[in-house]
Amino acid sequence: MWACRLMSGLELPTGCYDGAGVRALDQAFMAETGVTGDALMRWAGESAYRALAERWPNAYSMRVFCGGGNNAGDGYVIARLALEAGWCVDVIALKPIDELQGAARRAADAFLVAGGRVQLTLAHAGIHAEVVVDALLGTGVDRPVEGQYADAIGAINQTRSRAVGIVAVDLPSGLDAGTGSIHGDAVRADLTATFIGLKLGLMIGDGPATVGQLVFDDLGAPSAIFDLHPPIASRISATRAQTALAPRVATAHKNDHGRVHCVGGNRGMGGSIRLAAEGALRTGSGLVSVACHPDHASAMSQARPELMAAGVDADGDERDLNTAADVIVIGPGLAGDTWAERRFASAMASDKPFVLDADGLNWLACVPESSAHRRRGDWILTPHPGEAARLLACSTGDVVRDRRASVLELARRYDAVVVLKGAGTLVADSDTVMINTTGNAGMAVGGMGDVLAGIIGSLWAQGVSAFDAACVGAHIHGAAGDAAALDGGPRGLLPSDLLPYLRDAVNPSHSA
Repeated sequence: MWACRLMSGLELPTGCYDGAGVRALDQAFMAETGVTGDALMRWAGESAYRALAERWPNAYSMRVFCGGGNNAGDGYVIARLALEAGWCVDVIALKPIDELQGAARRAADAFLVAGGRVQLTLAHAGIHAEVVVDALLGTGVDRPVEGQYADAIGAINQTRSRAVGIVAVDLPSGLDAGTGSIHGDAVRADLTATFIGLKLGLMIGDGPATVGQLVFDDLGAPSAIFDLHPPIASRISATRAQTALAPRVATAHKNDHGRVHCVGGNRGMGGSIRLAAEGALRTGSGLVSVACHPDHASAMSQARPELMAAGVDADGDERDLNTAADVIVIGPGLAGDTWAERRFASAMASDKPFVLDADGLNWLACVPESSAHRRRGDWILTPHPGEAARLLACSTGDVVRDRRASVLELARRYDAVVVLKGAGTLVADSDTVMINTTGNAGMAVGGMGDVLAGIIGSLWAQGVSAFDAACVGAHIHGAAGDAAALDGGPRGLLPSDLLPYLRDAVNPSHSA
């Protein structure tokens, strides 16, 4: 569940940018409107100060850590405003004021004129403050943080043990604005106030663990500047989901809503494919069938009679089941033995579109690069970072360091729509990247991806395009998880707990 709110009363933007993109927006803002850099800095500082004063209304002491660029200028604006409001304020300056330039220097001078104090040492930093402000690096970091900046980040984070409020200005220092990776170390904020352009790094990778409450203010930026500078990714909006999930006609028939065939559930893993199949049912598929190991078919039909479960032997032939389907979902609980190999080969030989998840992705990673099966064009791949690494023949760390680049490479290499799961799930085809911002940490448990695969397959079978099925599927999966967590808390949340909430998620007009 994302703690995002707006300072300007506008809808949270869909477009997301990296550091270079945001800096281009800043320049375009000034060029388009004639607003000065000093004014933008003042507005950003005022916005951040309002947010922190609202979050900690009874605090009276503040320590601001300032670096050497415009982010430092924002910090000096905040410090001056707090001082004028009666706070006890001091600044830790990692760069002497006489070395600052432009708007940042003028903001620092204004703080001094107001009676502010600046110290150039980290000794005892933050010990007596109730609120600490990180205005060290902002979007300017692109390599490992070292020296006094690393020391300052460490000092800020140490205050967490004393329940000190930590505020990051624009971006937690040490976090990459575009990738969400941490360069050495990063501030763990309780509140991050960000401006003009939404930074992708705040929402993917390590971003969600560093941001805390996210507060956004566009500072009144004109819409024209966003047309000039397209985003590197876009958020999946609730509106997109509502558009795809139009109300059903009164004369609807089960065959109008698609048939999903789920393949997996090897010996001892029947629960995985059942979760996928129930996810498809709860998302609205008219018919859902399952091909699983014979050990599980009877129990699955008894536990969920709406599922048409068929036990398939290692030498069995499920081509008729594949042929009857509109979409095949294969992989949950598939495993890696001969039974699994034959199920995978049968699905790959089918001309039906399919969603490939879990062990199905591991089998795909073994398919030779020269094979035509690696570029079908009618499939959706749903890897987590480890599975993505196997598909790209790289390390998991490589995938995590730049999730956006990884999901685009997967989409292009496999001619697929790809859902790269994790904090800030990304959906991509060869040209477009979308980010999902629903979901919560309670969903980090085995089986959640199985439910997601079934949801996506169900939407696709119901006539939603492959790309929209992946986007909307990720969104409603997270929304159901958020609703379930709100009901009972995130810890101990189970994949099956999402199933009742999926009905609300796929019936937005009813829940409204």
